[in-house]
Amino acid sequence: MCGIAGFTRFQALDADKGTLLKMGSAIQHRGPDAAGIYIDEHVGLCHQRLSILDLSEAGNQPMKSSTGRYIIAYNGEVYNFLDLRQELETEGNTFKTHTDTEVILRLYEKNGIDFIHALNGMFAIAIWDTVEHSLFLARDRLGKKPLYYYQENGCFAFASEIKSLLCIPNIDRSIRLDAIKDYFAYQYIPDPKTIFKNIYKLNPGHWIKVDSNAVKIHQYWDVSFSNISKKSQSAIEEDLYNLLEDSVTKRMISDVPLGAFLSGGIDSSAIVGMMAHNSNHPITTCSIGFDNKKYDEIKYAKKVANLFNTNHNEFTVKTNVSENLKKIAAFFDEPFSDQSFVPTYFVSQLARKQVTVALAGDGGDENFAGYSKYTVDQTENNIRNLIPSLVRRNLFPPLAQLMSSSNNPYLRKGCSLLNTLSVNPDRAFFITNSFFNEQIWNNIVIGDLKRETSNYDPAEITTHFYNKADTDNHLSKILYTDIKTYLPGDILVKVDRMSMANSLETRAPILDYRVVEYAASIPSSMKLKKNEKKYILKNCLSNLLPHDILYRKKMGFSVPLAQWLRHEIKTIANDHLFKPNAGISYFMDTNKLLQLWEAHQSGKWDYSKELWSILIFELWWQNYMERDEMAIK
Repeated sequence: MCGIAGFTRFQALDADKGTLLKMGSAIQHRGPDAAGIYIDEHVGLCHQRLSILDLSEAGNQPMKSSTGRYIIAYNGEVYNFLDLRQELETEGNTFKTHTDTEVILRLYEKNGIDFIHALNGMFAIAIWDTVEHSLFLARDRLGKKPLYYYQENGCFAFASEIKSLLCIPNIDRSIRLDAIKDYFAYQYIPDPKTIFKNIYKLNPGHWIKVDSNAVKIHQYWDVSFSNISKKSQSAIEEDLYNLLEDSVTKRMISDVPLGAFLSGGIDSSAIVGMMAHNSNHPITTCSIGFDNKKYDEIKYAKKVANLFNTNHNEFTVKTNVSENLKKIAAFFDEPFSDQSFVPTYFVSQLARKQVTVALAGDGGDENFAGYSKYTVDQTENNIRNLIPSLVRRNLFPPLAQLMSSSNNPYLRKGCSLLNTLSVNPDRAFFITNSFFNEQIWNNIVIGDLKRETSNYDPAEITTHFYNKADTDNHLSKILYTDIKTYLPGDILVKVDRMSMANSLETRAPILDYRVVEYAASIPSSMKLKKNEKKYILKNCLSNLLPHDILYRKKMGFSVPLAQWLRHEIKTIANDHLFKPNAGISYFMDTNKLLQLWEAHQSGKWDYSKELWSILIFELWWQNYMERDEMAIK
């Protein structure tokens, strides 16, 4: 795993070799083992290497092709590279290294842009053509590896993280107000936007080609839900198990120590079990716990560790949150407030003490309907179909308004239910999953943010994908939506930043694109059967995992957030939110924010989601914007 960055020099861009070195240094945590640059009159490329395969200097990047025509800077792993190498060798190709990097270069030489379809892995790739003077960039199908680019007035630059782009002198840091609204709705800023006006994310499954005349972006992959399997349930279960096991074994290739994250949930437990069955030595596993039993899953992780005789390691998150929060949050270059980034950082830190590569269970919930929100949505949609739309649209909103001011948790849930029932399913899915109460937002937001985003609706993002899905099945539509938004925008960002902050590579077997495509072909009735989430996956794993692991209540990677804001991080939150000239004061009424804070501190109300997201925004502002007041003008 590595970090990459670079720029073209077709137009005046205040960037030189010194800039390139700074861009690499900014992401050194992604690759502390080696650094390299390539620069000519047209382009600059830099690479920070975390050595995983072929630990010799021969594997360093940027790497030149055998002809010298192509230069590559690449971040990721291609898990089928040995098969691809063998095919190339049968055609007469020889190789100087044992890396997947060299295989990618040979494939590009042979097939051009179409080479991308042959790769099974996670990657962000930059290839410079010294003859055509063109730059090719590509991001993996699901978005496991990040790739940002800056584009303005003919200038172009790219990097694994925004902080690297911000090393370019005089780069514009103007922020997008609609992106701020997105952030408070979703906890993250969905692709392709970033918080900065002229910096973008390359969408998963897309490539981009840049030359002196144009910037061309193309989508090369998408997942289809239209080809539903007609196989029997038992045949699907057998196929799925074999495919998952193959995905796990492909991700066990490494020249450095390898282990796994283990929460004790279905996905991580299954991966550990399959690793154990395909290894000649005990698997190293790492788990995080909390001193609050409501959020602690350690006992389940221990059971799985004992079952598969792993070398198990644990860490309990206690009072060390406030000491580390500002440092951890700084690894995100734009506002990002998924609370589980805290335990993800600590489990990555724990794992890095033992291994350099860790397998993780990400993707199981989005592909097999594992979140509780899917059962909630199913129930709501069933009710919606029973009640005439005229009644829902005209009667339910005023009833919800009457309930909205109550602090009774049951009435508040009733208010939320009435709001979602009154609208179409695509809009309802956004409301159910929005993380900032709309009424609070309208009351607290001020200034340009209020004026310029009053007609902007963040729901446009999820409703776009809901309606783009090539299926009429409601569950499939929302799974597709999460695969395109929540998975790459939240889950994969969290895991990438927190693992790479500790120079740890993470691999996600369930996000092998073959698994994702196969899961999409499984009838939705086999994923969510009545109220049984992950029905087909649980059946598939019934001979691998015990019943009480497969069917225990899902906890998720949550933290005691309401408690933290009243105790562990109360001081740091109070000091940052209400300091003079706090960044949030440009966008929110601090008197109303204080009222929200005091209501939460009383214990009668829970505004933890809203307050946490505001705190994280403020920490981001102080890290990236505090000395750049022009950015908000």
